[in-house]
Amino acid sequence: MSNRTFTMIKPDATSKGHTGAILQMINATGFRIVALKMTHLSEQKAGEFYAVHAQRPFYGELVNFMSSGPITAAILEKENAVAEFRKLIGATNPADAAEGTIRKLYASSIGENAVHGSDSDENAVIEGDFFFSKLEQF
Repeated sequence: MSNRTFTMIKPDATSKGHTGAILQMINATGFRIVALKMTHLSEQKAGEFYAVHAQRPFYGELVNFMSSGPITAAILEKENAVAEFRKLIGATNPADAAEGTIRKLYASSIGENAVHGSDSDENAVIEGDFFFSKLEQF
């Protein structure tokens, strides 16, 4: 069990002006932000990040969406970070997400679901290192 996880505030939430509110929810639930940046993924970089899904039918649409506008990437720290953050963001489908979760509040569909959250301790490290050098992680 790790004390770190990775998240991205996706282009849909960014374009709707929800970045500040989402970061506030993250802080209010006890996560410490140990790395943070806003960036715009190229199609190539989005494809690299989601390469694990390259053979899935939604891959092209996912890459296009994730390169459609700016995102905010962050590494978060808290005890049992991956599981705790997955609770905070809610189900992938906002219709199934619990009340008060990020996706219930800010997502509009399964595809435009406001945030990404690592699904394992191992992926949290890989994903965090994709966006941040060790010098950028505090």
